[in-house]
Amino acid sequence: MSGSDKELLVGRRQALKMLGLGSAGMLAGGFSDILAVEPADMKYSPKPVNTSGNSSVAFTTGTDRQQMLFEVVRPFESEIKKGLNGKQLIIKVNMVQTNKPLCATHVDSIRALLEYMKPIYNKQIIIAESSSVVESSDGFRNYGYLDLAKDYNVKFIDLNTDSGSPFYIVDSNLHQEVIPVAKTYVNPDNYIISLSRLKTHNRVIMTAGVKNMVMGAPLVLSNDRASGRHYKSRMHSGGERFLHFNMFLVGQRVRPDFTIIDGVEGMEGNGPADGTPVNHKIALAGEDVLAVDSICTRLMGIPLEDVGYLNYMAAAGLGNVDRSKIDIIGREDPDKHIIKYKLHDSIETQLKWKDPMQLL
Repeated sequence: MSGSDKELLVGRRQALKMLGLGSAGMLAGGFSDILAVEPADMKYSPKPVNTSGNSSVAFTTGTDRQQMLFEVVRPFESEIKKGLNGKQLIIKVNMVQTNKPLCATHVDSIRALLEYMKPIYNKQIIIAESSSVVESSDGFRNYGYLDLAKDYNVKFIDLNTDSGSPFYIVDSNLHQEVIPVAKTYVNPDNYIISLSRLKTHNRVIMTAGVKNMVMGAPLVLSNDRASGRHYKSRMHSGGERFLHFNMFLVGQRVRPDFTIIDGVEGMEGNGPADGTPVNHKIALAGEDVLAVDSICTRLMGIPLEDVGYLNYMAAAGLGNVDRSKIDIIGREDPDKHIIKYKLHDSIETQLKWKDPMQLL
């Protein structure tokens, strides 16, 4: 056996040993109380992709959230009805923090969606979120979501209390790591609508439909990030470069069935929590979350090539980002409603994900 062959063999053995210790350590470290690691679970299948051709995105403008939401959802009503058949409807809202209204899905957007679904879906609807702090329930109260129960058959679920499904990501050393993702996201009996607003971001440039789902998936079991049980933080452990890649890894399986973006009021500057409002007066929706998000980048004046996770997912065939393959539904032209959002103060650092890695 040559020297190089010996090195390769040792490397493989070390990798296997490291993975074995990682799994054992994960279970011994308290992970087993939320996750039963079964071999079948670790071999999750990617979420199916519609590869039949062009993707459609409905677009409109205005200030009346209910009217606008009805306009962008109505073209897809038959597809939504078909997708809902025999499934539980879950509305995935967005709230990075629980006490900053501009960072969260507007309650009137949720109310509009619930109103639209009345004649379509006669079962209880779940409104769900897993914020970056343990108690997502605080946000349900602070943002007025709980009042919706007076008029609609809804149930609120803090996904940080969900059981976990194991997902592979990479750490700062490109070592494989396993994190728990809320099982709600990968349950085939659920139909998930992502409902969020346009925002800039402090790590991955911008956030809309993809990020609402993907970064809502890892559980937060402790607000102490050093504890190792704040699994959203673990997604960030390799910095911006690997956060984009980890979002791609999770996004292969975790994507919404339908995406709605409320852009009546967006957030620019130091998003996704501390930015300032943008009076954008737009809304858009579609089944292909990548197509929707790619139009969002255009509307925000952000070059698509700057958003790593969208490029990774598109390259893997998880949706369309090519404008020539996206059909716009509606009377308005998105290109006439572009507002160049002020980006986060850290934008220069964020864009370093595009540079060659410094290996030496």
